[in-house]
Parts: sequence; structure tokens; C-alpha cells
Amino acid sequence: MSVEKILVVEDNSDTLELLKYNLTTSGYSVVTAMDGHKALEQARNEKPDLILLDLMLPGLDGLEVCRRLKQEAGIQHIPVIMLTAKGEEVDRVVGLELGVDDYVVKPFSPRELVLRIKAVLRRSSETESEKPDRWDRDGLSVDFEAHTVVASGEEVPLTATEFKLLSELLQHEGKVRTRDHLLDTVWDTHFEGYSRTVDTHIRRLRQKLGEFADYIETVRGVGYRFKS
Repeated sequence: MSVEKILVVEDNSDTLELLKYNLTTSGYSVVTAMDGHKALEQARNEKPDLILLDLMLPGLDGLEVCRRLKQEAGIQHIPVIMLTAKGEEVDRVVGLELGVDDYVVKPFSPRELVLRIKAVLRRSSETESEKPDRWDRDGLSVDFEAHTVVASGEEVPLTATEFKLLSELLQHEGKVRTRDHLLDTVWDTHFEGYSRTVDTHIRRLRQKLGEFADYIETVRGVGYRFKS
């Protein structure tokens, strides 16, 4: 069994060493970066299984790093846990809309953090194992293994969260998924209540799907479904 690799992005050297120690003793392989540009470089070179990303970084802050991660083919599928001393709801909402998988506020318990990491990695693994290899209909093609979507011959650039959302709807084609259910499966129950985040992602997903936008139906007062 291969050792899961975590990229830790933190500009405080003491916190970085603490995180590295706790993750290493928990059985993970750890690579590090202390600024935003190095974080992107390490993500491209190391292809980690998860990124633990501090919000307040020199150069590029964590939100900008996350934004660029989620737009770049090859690394956009990597789950991200945001680590920050700030706890305002606006940061959580922005992070969610960018595709952050979880959000941990400092000061944190190292044990809790490891449990959060395990949960995100498990969710990511379970989602992958449940998917069929491909889905095709009328010029819209989804390759679950390669994390790619092609519409009328053109590749559609989806973020990791948008891809997870589309996958969840496709796996339950014709069945309604409530907003709370989508928050639970695509994001985490930790974010329960941020229903407008689901609406924002559905809107962006429809825009990117273009002529296939109507495949995602709104069931008023309930949620969404992918047209069967």
C-alpha cells in the first residue's frame, strides 16, 4: 500500500515543523512550501494526495493559490484543506466557492486535524471507487478517471468541486439531490447551512456546460437533478 503524500503550505516555520511532525508520525509522507508560488510548484512536481493550505501567505495568499490550483489541469482534482487563524464566515464561503474541501481554524488540535485529513482522503477515495469509467450522451462526455469533460468536441475546464458536483448528479441520474445532500457529499457536513454555495456552483457549472446546461434541472424548493 502506497503512503499518502500531503503538501503542507505554511509560512510560520514553527507551525510548519509541528504539522510535519504530526503528519509524519501519523504515517503520511510530507512535502512543504512556505509561500504561494512554491506551493504551486510543489503541487505540480509532487502531485500530492492532499494539500494543507494556510490562508495568510507571502506573495500569493491561500485563496489565490487555491484559485490557481483549481484552474490548472493535472492538479485541479487535489483536495484542499484550508488552515487559517481567521474564522469569519466570509472566508469560509469564499473558500467553499473556490473548491476547498474542509476548513480548519487555528489554534487547532493536531489529532482533530489528522482526523479531518483522513475524512477528506476517505471521501475522495470513495467517490473515485464508486464512479464508472465514462459517461456519454449526445456530444457530452465525462471521463471520471481522467477528470475531464468534453462538450461538442471541446474540453470544459471544471474545478475539482465542479467536477465532484457533476459526478454526484450523474451517478444519481434522474434523481433529485437536495442542497443539504450535495453539501454533505460534495463538500462536508462541517459546512451545513451554506446552501447558496451549492447554487453558486450549479450556476457556474451550467455556464461552463453551455448548450448542455439544461441537463441540470432545478427542482424548486428541493434541489437539483441530472435529466435522465
